[in-house]
Amino acid sequence: MPAFIRPAVDADLDAILTIHNAAIRNSLAIWTDVEVDRADRERWLAAHRADGHPVIVAEVDGAVAGYAAYSRWRERIGYRFTVENSVYVADAYQRQGIARALMVELIALARAGGIHVMIAGIEAGNSASIALHESLGFEQPVTLREVGTKFDGWLDLAFMRLAL
Repeated sequence: MPAFIRPAVDADLDAILTIHNAAIRNSLAIWTDVEVDRADRERWLAAHRADGHPVIVAEVDGAVAGYAAYSRWRERIGYRFTVENSVYVADAYQRQGIARALMVELIALARAGGIHVMIAGIEAGNSASIALHESLGFEQPVTLREVGTKFDGWLDLAFMRLAL
């Protein structure tokens, strides 16, 4: 399924919100059980724009099928050339190459923006996301055990690194 990858615009926020809240409700991808509102996503998009960090969407037949972004990995100035990526795909578009298309574009934008390293923080049981990141050149994960919790269970966090 071909997807058109483009920068996110304000009109995409409702679709981004739907995808984001579905990930909160139904997955271990976002480690909270508190859904957000549109104002939260408006602030999030504005903050990315202010920081010069891209937010991109995959559009399929006029619908937002997924989105990706990167943001500062840590606040201190010494980390300014390191970012952490996020990529989410709507349930109806899973396993159709949408996440890969988004990540390929996000990596290209990071390289063009002078970023040195991209970090992925993935719930360690998410083998599909780990495999995707490995296929894009991210190093084997380093796992931090039981550093988070959701759905009444402890979660392990896999960190992966891509030198750009």
